[in-house]
Amino acid sequence: MTERADMQFFQSLLLDAVPLIDTRSPGEFARGAFPCAVNLPLMSDIERAKVGTCYKQHGQEQAIALGHELVSGIVKAQRVHAWQSFISTHPDAYLYCWRGGLRSQIVQQWLKEEGVDIPRLPGGYKALRNFILQQVEVLSSSQPFVVIAGYTGSGKTELLARCRPSIDLEGLARHRGSAFGTRVATQPSQINFENSLVIDLLCKAQYQPRAIMVEDEGGFIGSCNVPLSLHNAFQHSDVVLVDVPFEQRVDTIVKLYIEDLLNECNAEDPEQGIKKFASLLSNSLARIRKRLGNEAYQQVEKTLKYAIGKTQETGQFDAHREWIAELLTRYYDPMYDYQLERSGRTVIFKGDKDAVCDWWHDYINR
Repeated sequence: MTERADMQFFQSLLLDAVPLIDTRSPGEFARGAFPCAVNLPLMSDIERAKVGTCYKQHGQEQAIALGHELVSGIVKAQRVHAWQSFISTHPDAYLYCWRGGLRSQIVQQWLKEEGVDIPRLPGGYKALRNFILQQVEVLSSSQPFVVIAGYTGSGKTELLARCRPSIDLEGLARHRGSAFGTRVATQPSQINFENSLVIDLLCKAQYQPRAIMVEDEGGFIGSCNVPLSLHNAFQHSDVVLVDVPFEQRVDTIVKLYIEDLLNECNAEDPEQGIKKFASLLSNSLARIRKRLGNEAYQQVEKTLKYAIGKTQETGQFDAHREWIAELLTRYYDPMYDYQLERSGRTVIFKGDKDAVCDWWHDYINR
């Protein structure tokens, strides 16, 4: 393939969510993979380490011989069966390893010996990953965005679901995007976050929309880092400001950051859920201790502990409203005002949720 043909092929592969068999080791797969890939490795992490050591000490020929020795007999039969089973239900699948080299060649050959033909991904994982990194730069410079902004608790994520096309950065990062945004589910690796983000953007951008809506986020969403060029594009995009009454915002925060969080903790561990819940909230407050100042921190911490105790005692969440309101007034709202003013971005519309949705649908269809 030519480079341009490769690009078109990779884009079609991702947009169509073509199934992929990743033959790299489980450790490699865990560090980064594609959403449509399943890990059916040629070698385990231990086997790969042994082959790598052999390669360094004795060269390629002996390393290959050791690999065949380690993956033979019943081990080989089990792995060939796993590949065959996947292909039988995903006949359009492709096969890859790190560079599309020896490991995927061996798997392809072993399958061919069993009467199964499967194509290899040109250039392997590295080529497809490089394509994604290139698309970050392309989309950052070519795709217009509109940023939905508003105070904490304004329900911006809910608006993203109503205002299509949109990208839910927090959903992709499995984090709510603030000091209190930690969720029970583990965040994706940085590579997996980037891969999912770019694929989502490609899916939306292929229809050449006037703009794609994203939520106003910092450079980091928990441990996930928004690619710099995309973040810069967001920071230079026009802003739509959603205006929600203070009490409604407190209601939203109690539901998402308190009630839903406890439900997640209880789902993971019914016996220790409340302890996990209390620990997550306390740790989140500690992250902003310096910014709050010691006196304010101690006051909010006292109210938070009281609210956690009431939740443990009664199963109710009303007691959390006090410390949430205090944090919004003392910290989050002033910080948001400062950041929005400092950004210098143009606010092209301001209104409540319904007004924003009506405006967006008109805007995107003009």
